[in-house]
Amino acid sequence: MKKWIMLGVVLVLAVGGSVWFFMKEKAEPAVAKSVTANVEKGDLEVQISGSGSVAAINSEDITASTTAEVDEVLVEKNEVVEKGDELITFTDGSDPITAPFDGTVTTLGVEAGDRLSGNDVVAHVTDYKRLKTTVSVDELDITSVKKGQTVDIKASAFEDETFTGKVTSVAKEGTYENGVSSFDVTIQIDKPRDIKIGMSTEVSILTNRAKDALYVPIEAVQMNGDKKYVNIEQEGATDAVASTKTLVETGISNDRYIEITSGLEEGQIVSLPITVSDENRTGSGFNGMRGGQGMPGGGEMQMPGGGGMPNGGGMPGSGGGQ
Repeated sequence: MKKWIMLGVVLVLAVGGSVWFFMKEKAEPAVAKSVTANVEKGDLEVQISGSGSVAAINSEDITASTTAEVDEVLVEKNEVVEKGDELITFTDGSDPITAPFDGTVTTLGVEAGDRLSGNDVVAHVTDYKRLKTTVSVDELDITSVKKGQTVDIKASAFEDETFTGKVTSVAKEGTYENGVSSFDVTIQIDKPRDIKIGMSTEVSILTNRAKDALYVPIEAVQMNGDKKYVNIEQEGATDAVASTKTLVETGISNDRYIEITSGLEEGQIVSLPITVSDENRTGSGFNGMRGGQGMPGGGEMQMPGGGGMPNGGGMPGSGGGQ
């Protein structure tokens, strides 16, 4: 009986050893490679985005300022007028109603012989050549927005065109909704061309710019207490370990890049705190691990129990000989 037990144990060990040997041969270790980027030089821009709609800068009702009888209406609906042009005259010689700005007469509601009272609306004039868009900016960004800043404007109806403009006003009071305050920013469109009132817009407000700046991806800069540093890759290095921690000073940043004002030179290679695995093992190239680490335990495949096989390397039931 004892002979059969020993034979069974030997068979189990033999099969288990073969499986372990086969797994060891087939399981290639994951190769973790650091993601790197070059220190680049160029213009770095910081922009704030927002959406809004198009409106006329000048568009208003024209009202009578006196009680009098209309002598003559000098314009027609849809007629283009210039600032100061006479629109309506009165029989009693009162001052005529004139155009307050260049524009188009969009409505006209009086005729000769009508008697007007003060504040009666007689017409509406809209300037279609001077347009604006008003966008809502989050309270966290509004302090960076100033009058006169340059703006890139995209209109939904003209996907392939970019228009330009300038900030003309920033609201002093915001609106509070769903726990967030936002402020209206008004932008004059430089050359509206075919843009029409009511069209939707997406804008990018240029709030800061550094010319001929050195910059790296924002992920490359890490913190150690109150110090900032990057890891510079050694020439010919293939993993994140072979890098040198270098202190840096930074300037402006956007959502992708950060300016380096001291500590680096153009063309140096910095590592990012992420790694990619060997494509042969992962099938995608990116595993999203942080901190420059590879596989757990230094990149080796671990088996349960902390060793090679369960229970520290042997097979269950093989600790004795009986």
